Amino acid sequence: MISTPLPLSIAPVEQSPGYWSGVLRRFAKDRVAMFAGAVVLILVILALFGPWLTPADPYQSSMLKRLRPIGTDGFPLGTDELGRDMLSRLMVGARLSLFMGITPVICAFAIGATLGILAGFVGGWVNSIIMRTIDVFYAFPSVLLAIALSGALGAGIGNALLSLTLVFVPPICRVAESVTSQIRSRDFVEAARASGANAFAIIRVHVLGNVLGPIFVYSTSLIAVSMILASGLSFLGLGVKPPEPEWGLMLNTLRTAIYTQPWVAALPGLMIFITSMSFNMLSDGLRSAMDVKQ
Repeated sequence: MISTPLPLSIAPVEQSPGYWSGVLRRFAKDRVAMFAGAVVLILVILALFGPWLTPADPYQSSMLKRLRPIGTDGFPLGTDELGRDMLSRLMVGARLSLFMGITPVICAFAIGATLGILAGFVGGWVNSIIMRTIDVFYAFPSVLLAIALSGALGAGIGNALLSLTLVFVPPICRVAESVTSQIRSRDFVEAARASGANAFAIIRVHVLGNVLGPIFVYSTSLIAVSMILASGLSFLGLGVKPPEPEWGLMLNTLRTAIYTQPWVAALPGLMIFITSMSFNMLSDGLRSAMDVKQ
């Protein structure tokens, strides 16, 4: 189950331009976070321009060249079970893998943050209805819930994205509600109410600027989980379908080659591991940089 730690270390405060310059300065000093950011940037470049950078056609198969080892002339990372160039497929696969990992978190961020801010700011019966509905999703582990939803909706990219979005809405909503509840009782919000400002103006001017940062940082930590779940769905045949290159699907199709070419078969898993760790380290760097105690 996805853990939802309360962002207690990111105390909401009124954030001036000097605050954000301090965040950038602290983040730039974090070598681990900068390295992770560089890896993520490279992966994004591969996702955007991979089809034009590949040394070979990632869809061209040849049974005469199947399961070539790493280091083969013309195939630096070998070939898969159908003789397709692994380097080209890994490069092109970054697009679908990142898309399947990032898109559900973005959608869940929009939905969960909206519901959480509404529940935290309004309170009362609105809070009870939203949060008790959200609590229902916590009766199921995230992996089981994603598989159950994808299985019920059917295989395909669209249904996989929808199921993953529904998995990540509850934890983001809970964090948003927690941070907003803290902001609602602060002096500058009470002063805005006393001055006659309406609820929409208070949320837009005083609440959003203080709560979106912590919610965003927590959401970035879910990208790694999303990528792993998306790859798992593709591995089970509930996500991306052949012959599209996607790291989870590539793991599934190469599992029969684990005894003949284990290093080639492990490459998609290695890419998933590197990407997940990079997003985790980037999220930790952002959390430390935004910690006002720093």
